[in-house]
Amino acid sequence: MPASHPPSDPPNPPDDGATPADGDVTPAVAAARAAGIDHVVTRHGRVGSLAEAAAARGIAPRDLVKSMVVRIDDEHYLFVLVPGDRQIAWPRLRELLGVSRLSMPDAARAREVTGYERGTITPLGSSTAWPVVADSRIVGRQISVGAGAHGVGLTLAADDLVAHLGARLADISDPE
Repeated sequence: MPASHPPSDPPNPPDDGATPADGDVTPAVAAARAAGIDHVVTRHGRVGSLAEAAAARGIAPRDLVKSMVVRIDDEHYLFVLVPGDRQIAWPRLRELLGVSRLSMPDAARAREVTGYERGTITPLGSSTAWPVVADSRIVGRQISVGAGAHGVGLTLAADDLVAHLGARLADISDPE
């Protein structure tokens, strides 16, 4: 009779944000899990540009969605999501929101109102659930967004993210 062997381990699953190598889960990864959003966590070293981050994640720059916090006034902010190869079209965003002025908070204030430092900002797991406006170009695509720490990204369906966040879709970007 042949010797019995224990079952082999399954192939390495996608990184779910809780690998022994990192020891902790970002609030963004925890929020994606809690929401039941199908996602894959990608970890890479610190990068110096969006193009480097896209390359490290194996995606085109347009599929790396930038998450920015925008100041409406001293007490109100919102998250704006735009494809990596585009920038906010400020006049269209102001018109959409019915305001005459918007600005980007300084790094300290951005961290205070989101819980994330610049370069890691994401609406997922933010310390405050600000409204979200997403450029309509992300719909129907698989995208990667920041996961709340340098060198960590979440790849997921844009439609799932938009639905979970209750994001308002609009044409709010221009080519860079």
